[in-house]
Amino acid sequence: MKKQNRFSLIFAIIAFFTLALTGCSNNNAAPKKANSNQISVNYTLKEGKKTVDSKTVKVPKKSKVITGLKKAWKVQETKGFITAIDGKKQDPKKKIYWTYTIQWKMGNQRRHSAKGR
Repeated sequence: MKKQNRFSLIFAIIAFFTLALTGCSNNNAAPKKANSNQISVNYTLKEGKKTVDSKTVKVPKKSKVITGLKKAWKVQETKGFITAIDGKKQDPKKKIYWTYTIQWKMGNQRRHSAKGR
């Protein structure tokens, strides 16, 4: 009888600690879902054919071009047009201006109205 009581007591202690430790487990270990409203956009700054800088930023879907650009660099603008990015200014005398492409097509709008896809 004593052996059975000891066995029951040991079993009860093991069961108690098993349940107690299970209750302390981290339930946040499941992978987090990616925010479906965010997309990654790659911005590449070029001077002629030379790549000066490149960054990838997350922006909301259907964002305007300027949204991610401002996240990645310091941007100066005048009358809706970008005049400098990260201190690199356009030069109207040399006819050098900031332009953009979306999916390899040249943009033809001011930065406030240009939207990504």
